Amino acid sequence: MKKEYFKKASRVILCVVLVATLNSCSGSSETENENSKENNLLENFETLNFKTFSQTRVAFGAGLSQTKINTFTLNDDNTNIKSIKMFINLDCPSVGCNIWDVYANISVKDKKTEKWFELGRFITPYGVDTSQLTRGIEIDVTDFKSLLEGQVELKGFIETWGADGWNLSVEFDFEQGIPDYPYYAVSEVMAYNTLSLAGVPYGSSTEGFDLTKSIGIPSNTFSTHLRTVISGWGHATPADSDGRGCAEWCFRTHKILINNEPTFTHELNPIGCGSNKINPQRGNWAPDRAGWCPGMAVPVRVDKFDKANSNNTFNFEYDFEDWVADGGTQSSQTGAYYAISTYVVVKSKTPIQPPVVSN
Repeated sequence: MKKEYFKKASRVILCVVLVATLNSCSGSSETENENSKENNLLENFETLNFKTFSQTRVAFGAGLSQTKINTFTLNDDNTNIKSIKMFINLDCPSVGCNIWDVYANISVKDKKTEKWFELGRFITPYGVDTSQLTRGIEIDVTDFKSLLEGQVELKGFIETWGADGWNLSVEFDFEQGIPDYPYYAVSEVMAYNTLSLAGVPYGSSTEGFDLTKSIGIPSNTFSTHLRTVISGWGHATPADSDGRGCAEWCFRTHKILINNEPTFTHELNPIGCGSNKINPQRGNWAPDRAGWCPGMAVPVRVDKFDKANSNNTFNFEYDFEDWVADGGTQSSQTGAYYAISTYVVVKSKTPIQPPVVSN
């Protein structure tokens, strides 16, 4: 009986092992098939290139303009877009490039609000083109992918005061892939950025400039962050102990308060003007400014919240470091100013509405 029992038991064990092995092989095959599908999917992703402004003359004077606006067709569906990069190239007109380092930016019009949203800001190099850069001045504009879809209206602005100016070209790379979230939405928090000197006065009265807002976040939000671009202008006094006037040269630390609490910090410190890839230039390009350099993009400052803030409303305030101007200047230009734009960006797994920003 024992021998017969062990024979039967051995047969059962053998069958179990065979079945388990077959299932394992089948599972392995299924896993390999799934991996193969994913690899094929990844291989099918590509980078889509869209050219917009092309050798567009931007200059100042009779028959010329510092601002160029046009409509372009971009990608028709950005839910599978992983990132969007903007590349800005400046070429010299036949009369040569403008000699000065000046404020410039590229904006997209929000069709719902009719407002211009600043995609990116840059400073022109002194009197030379951007040909030393492989693709031009590069700025990540993925935050605005909900606006960079289909027919879009773009604005190029260069604050040049010469009839020479620049020839402006702008293109975008849309990288397909698996995004962090398929749906984005963006709202303007504040924008005092039409000109370098149209920014918020520093060290003097800010009456007429609303630096406090209430921001309501949609209920289906999975991620929330702020996107700020800020650059200082002017050579106002009193200068710092190292002789730096404000706000182009003086190093400062500003804060964003959330519900009256200091939450994010913006340090306007050197970013390496002397190691600029566009060199040499024809002017005073090498000394460090406060957070920007001639021939470079002005840094984008991204401040991500620890929590999604879904279905939540919070108070926002931009708090400049204390400093009081005495009315003097180190140049012919008076006053200190911060040209600034801040946007709130939300992300979701489902279609999402822009945050509600109110005074």
